[in-house]
Amino acid sequence: MDSLDFKVGELLKEIILDDSAIETLDRAVSSVADAIESIPEQLVSADAAPKFVADLGVPTDKKLSFTFKSPESIQVGGSHSIRSVAKPDINVDLLVRMPKECFHEKDYLNHRYHAKRLLYLRVIEKSLTTCPVVRKIGWSSFQNEARKPVLIVFPVVKSAELSDFFIRIIPTATSLFSISKLSLTRNNVRAFTQECGQTQATPKYNSSILEDMFLEENSEFVRKAFHEWKSLKEALLLLKVWARNRSSIYTHNCLNGYLIAVILSYLTVESGGNLITKSMNRMQIFRVTLKFIATSNLMGKGLCLQPRGQCNKSKEDMNQFLQSFDIIFLDSSCSFNLFFRLTRTAFEELRDEASWMLSSIDKCRGGGFEEVFLTKVDFTAKFDSCLRINLKGNSKICSSNYCMDDECWRISEKDVHSLLQQGLTDRARFVRVIWRSTPSDWNVEDGFSNFGNEPMLVGVLVSSQEKSFRVVDIGPNPENKEEVMKFRKFWGEKAELRRFRDGTIAESTVWECEPWARHLIIKRICEYLFAKHFLLTKDDVVHIVDQLDFCLKLSDPESSSGALLEAFELLSKRLRLLEEIPLRISSVQPLDPALRHTSVFPPQPHPLAYEKGVNKKPSKLATTSIQSLDVMIQLEGSGNWPVDRVAIEKTKSAFLLKIGESLQEHSGALCIATKDEVNVLMSGYSFCLRIMHEKGLNMLRNQGGSDKIKVTSSVDKELLIRSQHSSMINGLHGRYPTYGPVVRLAKRWVSAHLFSSFLAEEAIELVVAYLFLKPFPFHAPCSRVTGFLRFLRMLSNYDWAFSPLIVDINEDFTPKDEKEIDENFMLSRKSCEENAQNVEPAMFLAAPYDKASEAWTRSSPNRSVLKRISSYAQSSADLLTNLILHGADGPYTWECLFRTPLNTYDAVVLLHHNKLSNPQHLLFPAEMNCGKQVIRGKASKDFQPYMILGGGVQSLEDARNKVMVNFDPTRCFLEDLKREFPNTFKVWHDSLGGDAIGLTWEKKDSRKRSRDGEDASRTETTDALKRVGEVGKGLVKSVHLFKVPRR
Repeated sequence: MDSLDFKVGELLKEIILDDSAIETLDRAVSSVADAIESIPEQLVSADAAPKFVADLGVPTDKKLSFTFKSPESIQVGGSHSIRSVAKPDINVDLLVRMPKECFHEKDYLNHRYHAKRLLYLRVIEKSLTTCPVVRKIGWSSFQNEARKPVLIVFPVVKSAELSDFFIRIIPTATSLFSISKLSLTRNNVRAFTQECGQTQATPKYNSSILEDMFLEENSEFVRKAFHEWKSLKEALLLLKVWARNRSSIYTHNCLNGYLIAVILSYLTVESGGNLITKSMNRMQIFRVTLKFIATSNLMGKGLCLQPRGQCNKSKEDMNQFLQSFDIIFLDSSCSFNLFFRLTRTAFEELRDEASWMLSSIDKCRGGGFEEVFLTKVDFTAKFDSCLRINLKGNSKICSSNYCMDDECWRISEKDVHSLLQQGLTDRARFVRVIWRSTPSDWNVEDGFSNFGNEPMLVGVLVSSQEKSFRVVDIGPNPENKEEVMKFRKFWGEKAELRRFRDGTIAESTVWECEPWARHLIIKRICEYLFAKHFLLTKDDVVHIVDQLDFCLKLSDPESSSGALLEAFELLSKRLRLLEEIPLRISSVQPLDPALRHTSVFPPQPHPLAYEKGVNKKPSKLATTSIQSLDVMIQLEGSGNWPVDRVAIEKTKSAFLLKIGESLQEHSGALCIATKDEVNVLMSGYSFCLRIMHEKGLNMLRNQGGSDKIKVTSSVDKELLIRSQHSSMINGLHGRYPTYGPVVRLAKRWVSAHLFSSFLAEEAIELVVAYLFLKPFPFHAPCSRVTGFLRFLRMLSNYDWAFSPLIVDINEDFTPKDEKEIDENFMLSRKSCEENAQNVEPAMFLAAPYDKASEAWTRSSPNRSVLKRISSYAQSSADLLTNLILHGADGPYTWECLFRTPLNTYDAVVLLHHNKLSNPQHLLFPAEMNCGKQVIRGKASKDFQPYMILGGGVQSLEDARNKVMVNFDPTRCFLEDLKREFPNTFKVWHDSLGGDAIGLTWEKKDSRKRSRDGEDASRTETTDALKRVGEVGKGLVKSVHLFKVPRR
């Protein structure tokens, strides 16, 4: 048995009901069926549901009154009838055949059938309300169709596993009306007419009745196909799991469990080509079914459960079906289209999902089990843009009847889809519109008044960055008068005639914006279209695209990055032209995240960091400290380098000093040297120069036999790895422009929740890179919100303990490389038995330059820290999903994603936020309303984050001398803390400018303490925290104690 088959087997064990649960279900269903059969005859009239009847538009006359009679038959349908109920959705369909005596011959007209159908259910509801075997009753609709309610019965069961189990009472109408009266060309809703007064055909309405007439027959067809076929049932369960995880295809206008069973049944018979045979196992059937979905011609010719020779439909009849419906799949009677609710867009998405899965599954590790069956491909994570549209009370909907041929909510879905499809054109690969209009707590006595209260959801999958975020849409040529009229009618005031650079004159729409705001173009188009065609305000249309931009606090990241890259190119050019140094500079490579578009706050040009003689109008304020950007340089080869490692480093320092002197002399750049580095201030930025020399790497390799040497960090090795990483990430950003914004959000989240000490920036970049390189079961994200949500879910759901994360940026890993990575991973896990809480690395990240995960996660995070990070990520992902689907609810707003609870730490240190090196980066000032305050400190006057600049040259020179390169008081304080308290506590902080530091005690002894021991421990802890305040004197605002450590 291979690993995939084993995992699938375990999954099936989890979702299949055991025999005792099935027996409990059978008893409950039998009890409810007996109760229904015992209902006495009684007169029923429209008074039982007057609002529902009125909303259907049915007159409340004598034609609606009838005598209730017991059902002609009651049988189990749906999944339970073929023993394929899949947990956790445990329910049973009970098909209740309504007697013919309850209906008149022409009740198929004008919704009278639907009204009586509901009245029949009302009698059953009234009777079951007092039944001892029933604990609760509710209402829902059949496939979101308002005119077809179903009764939801919760029977009394004593099993905890079945606590949410319910029975759906679904009326059927076998042989109730003549099929010819319900043909596609007939009009059975007399009010449904064209503007000229001519009646129109009602194929959707007619199919709604035909569905009830053939429900039992089609259920029997499925039951026969699945009879005593274990692998077919298991394949159905797997397909259900696959579809349920994809919420946009497992819905009213696409797939459901019943239709999946129908497709499987079709593939087992002659009409389906006998594609599924009894020799196949469950996974083979699973693949065959998805291949059928991906390649079938349901939109072109349509299919039929009956073999072509036995189908009694003529070519003209089939053409009528093709004209009436998007997707055709005729049942065994050849009279009813099983897929009459499926829309073309929904089926295209379904086919794309199946095709994408089949093309990607073999590329996944472990057969793709997790991606196919466990990963949640819901609306929020799948689509690049999500919209919530409030249509409650909208005049376009309220002005029409609720139900004619189709229902007004379904018509609105089509109208919105058509509007966006026409407006977005090739910007969108898919536009998916879903309106779950049925209220969750529907009471049929309210009729349809509460339908549509929930917002309509729209998902947009963009085609590409270039197409989707272009500024101009080119329309028809002015000579094409008819097309021009349509274009201007659709776009209104946005349409304009323009001459383009190539001389072309055409109608067009222009969406002028700054380059950094192009991700908002689709939002602007949607808002304009809804305002023009649906008269919706901006408050009625919530477009999820820029809600997280607030946390980046930067108006124009692209121009900032552009100026920085220009400065780097100038530095690189100047370095290569230097001639005064003994060895020429052969290469200059960027190392800093800001130089690869992944810095949360790309540095802004500093008014005091320009060369002498460069006249830049200084601002009134400047930051006192300036952060330097690491740059690696390599010198041309020479055999005169020393052999000793210390001597090599001293030689590097000498070279750096000479380089600094030369730059200062020739270009006027200000160079600041220390014993470890040389910083060059030019073009408004500070660059920290570092030399990488191959000889240092060779020494490390030659001494590789010594374990001590292997562990010892090499400056040259670190520089090489950083340069390789930076080069790869730069290339990735070029392929995926959304990558940079997603990484910035991810880093902001990690820092905001005080994980900066444990998760390196490069590790975050690799995790996000994996989302773009191996997006399956998704496509690579093209929006920052979607990418960020997937990042959070990956942190929380990835199996870090048993799977390495392999980031193959250039897709050049061979099977040999992957085997090496797996071996390295297994070696790293051997320490698990000795110290289960501190496996290192707990997060194994393999990259082309680091197949042993030594660069970024060798020592951190350990297992306990990673568990905490995963828990926070899960909470944030759940909150973000809820915000996208439902919006802010009370205190749970978008800001909460980046607010971290401080009461989860043992102690908290608050800093004076006006003493941080960059106070403007602080998201939210920390608030402390609990815990015991141990010490409170005053702010120092020695350091101010800003300095006031005067206008004179001399005053600017004085100010320049006061600039501190790479000075960060928080970082200095953290270093002092770790030096003073090496084994006392873990330090949690925000490296991006947070004013709170969390402390958690290192675990030492979990034995129960005496009262005296507790008092002594509290005193000792208080003294230690007071020392913390002393270490950070002038920066520490207060220290708060929450929990005393165990000693």
